[in-house]
Amino acid sequence: MMKKILILLITGLLSAFSWADDITGRVVSVHDGDTLILLTPEQKQIKIRLAEIDTPEIGQPYGNQAKKALADLVFDQTLTARSNQKDRYGRVLAQLYLGEVWINAEMVKQGDAWVYRQHSRDPRLLAFETQAREEKKGLWALPESQRVPPWEWRKSRWTQRKHPPFLSEPAP
Repeated sequence: MMKKILILLITGLLSAFSWADDITGRVVSVHDGDTLILLTPEQKQIKIRLAEIDTPEIGQPYGNQAKKALADLVFDQTLTARSNQKDRYGRVLAQLYLGEVWINAEMVKQGDAWVYRQHSRDPRLLAFETQAREEKKGLWALPESQRVPPWEWRKSRWTQRKHPPFLSEPAP
């Protein structure tokens, strides 16, 4: 009896530490270049954030193009999201697959995304980014002054909101 309990306990622990849970659904909305909504077969909407990459924000140079690039790849397609965590906003962080195509990597290969260095663990993504940069694909074709990584752009916007610049000189 004790042996059966031990086997069940070990099996449960191993499954708890499995790499990921798969979520399958159809893409019904693309928010920006790295966030979308999947509709599961149970009609549940799940907000997905593509893991390990970051795309320009809407309002940032290339933001609309990144959104369109993701929509062109996945809108109205049935995808598998492989995930093992959520971000601080409650979005499921996921590696997305359309069949065998790794969507996160495709965004980087096309030059539509940066590798999110703080959160990336896959060296292949850095190689894809280097190649896209060398070939001046996507955002890498922008003038260098417009190629601001989204995490830096968000930080500068946050700093500006917290300490807005003076719009005019104070009256004498």
